[in-house]
Amino acid sequence: MFQIGDNVVHPLHGAGVIEDITQERLSGKTSTYYVFRMPSGGLMLKVPTDKCGVVGLRRPMSREDAEELFREIPEIEANMTNNWNRRYRENMEKLKSGDLHDLLHVIKGLSLRDIRQGLSTGERKMLYNAKQVFLSEVALVWETSYEAVERHLIKTIAE
Repeated sequence: MFQIGDNVVHPLHGAGVIEDITQERLSGKTSTYYVFRMPSGGLMLKVPTDKCGVVGLRRPMSREDAEELFREIPEIEANMTNNWNRRYRENMEKLKSGDLHDLLHVIKGLSLRDIRQGLSTGERKMLYNAKQVFLSEVALVWETSYEAVERHLIKTIAE
């Protein structure tokens, strides 16, 4: 499915590159793994090649898709429940889905909540991770810096 050098996106970790394809023996069974490295931060993951669909590993969106997502941000409804526990679970479900619209809903909702009343430590970490996933992919497809995309995202959310 993927080759060494392919750009890919992990739904919980963001965009990176397949650096290697290895075989490893674990519990008497040999499996093939993609070695995935994120350029920002240097995180390295090994994803079983036969579990890519389950994990949600995918090719990055197109430049045009990223531009369309930014145009949609002002229209995203950022209504979230006031119950912290329920809000956290709902947001976590959205993040795990791998859907970019769900991801932006979490980012916008938590960003606005942070401005209005602040976030708990758990939600602040969730917001950071959600932004990391989105920004790393957009920076990759726009061929620009993470910081430039973050500034554009903040400006777009504030509109």
